[in-house]
Amino acid sequence: MSETHAETTRFVRTEMLAEQEPPITEKGIVKWIRENLFSGWLNVILTVLSLFVIYWVLAALVPWLANSVWTTGSLAECREVLAEKGLNSHGGACFSVITERWPQLIFGFYPPELYWRPIVAFVIFLLGIAPVLFQSMPRQALWGSLAAPFLVYWMIWGGSLWGPIITAAGFGVGALAFVFIGKAAGNILGTISAILLPILFWLFLTGPIVAGLSGAIPLEITKVESNDIGGFMLALIIGISGIILSLPLGILLALGRQSHLFIINKVSVAFIEVIRGVPLIVWLFTASLLLNYFLPPGTNFDLMLRVIIMVTLFASAYIAEVVRGGLAALPKGQYEAADALGLDYAKSMRLIILPQALKISIPGIVNTFIGLFKDTTLVVFIGLLDPIGLSNAIRATTEWNGIYWELFIFIGLMFFIFCYSMSRYSIFLEKKLQREHR
Repeated sequence: MSETHAETTRFVRTEMLAEQEPPITEKGIVKWIRENLFSGWLNVILTVLSLFVIYWVLAALVPWLANSVWTTGSLAECREVLAEKGLNSHGGACFSVITERWPQLIFGFYPPELYWRPIVAFVIFLLGIAPVLFQSMPRQALWGSLAAPFLVYWMIWGGSLWGPIITAAGFGVGALAFVFIGKAAGNILGTISAILLPILFWLFLTGPIVAGLSGAIPLEITKVESNDIGGFMLALIIGISGIILSLPLGILLALGRQSHLFIINKVSVAFIEVIRGVPLIVWLFTASLLLNYFLPPGTNFDLMLRVIIMVTLFASAYIAEVVRGGLAALPKGQYEAADALGLDYAKSMRLIILPQALKISIPGIVNTFIGLFKDTTLVVFIGLLDPIGLSNAIRATTEWNGIYWELFIFIGLMFFIFCYSMSRYSIFLEKKLQREHR
């Protein structure tokens, strides 16, 4: 009986097993490769094909980059250097075109002795935008952000300092009109006055005031024409101006499209649909060729300014739809909560609705900005020498006729740096707002 009982009783372990390492196939890089690259027959085929394509590309690209030439003055000299190494004319990259022509690719035909001015302007821009992008900066620095655009304009184009100062004063006129007329006659008339009075001030008073002050106290630096601006400086000016100006205009258009006021709603809808329904290149040709027909004879409306206006209007229509999507994504209870607190329309939008809608819209807004910055290359079709236009001009010279990839790699790398930076800031801002929400 006891023997039968001993045979049928199961053994129960009285102590835990010692900790052991997982199998090699269940940890580290081997596990990742097994799960992501060889998890099935289809993945195995795709992995093998991908490795073959990568090898084929690197086998051609690595020697081409390794045999790069950086110090010659022409394509012919570069090919001679490659021939001395026993390579054919395409056996190495002729990056000498970059070391030889990089000032032209960056600054266009800007006077070389004045290169310091765009560099200072870019530093001013970075200092001005930092308090806007990063909340850790002191809030008093926002006053510098307001002054930065006018200083940047003066540093790049030069001329009299009184021009940017009086232009900034026009915005002050609009602010005063909004405050005082808004209190006396209502927000609608205050808003209309804040728009119309600065325009009238700039059209009729800015010129005489600037002329008088320049004659009394000349504060001038060498003036540079817009035709001398090109390369990445041109792309940055158009792209940054369009980005900064299109965001507030797009928000206003999004609010106008959701407005219950018939005129405001229909005007906003018509503007957005017309702008979005026509390619950007058509609007650029409109700015370049047709806009002068609607201006008084003898009017000199700078082409770059026309392009900035058209790019801003085009981007604002897309921003409006992105923001409208953010507004539509908010629960109805948020609007009802704002009404329950007794907030008027302006305060409810500023304090409750728009912060949440813009947070939702961040990916779409940044995506629009990146597309806008890349679309600045379209200005080559209307005669402005952006990086693509300058690359064509460089390749048309006798020294560099026949070179292609080196210029386009440099241009693509520069655009990637700026666009990737915007993308990373977008991710940083999203994570920051998620932490604050928690």
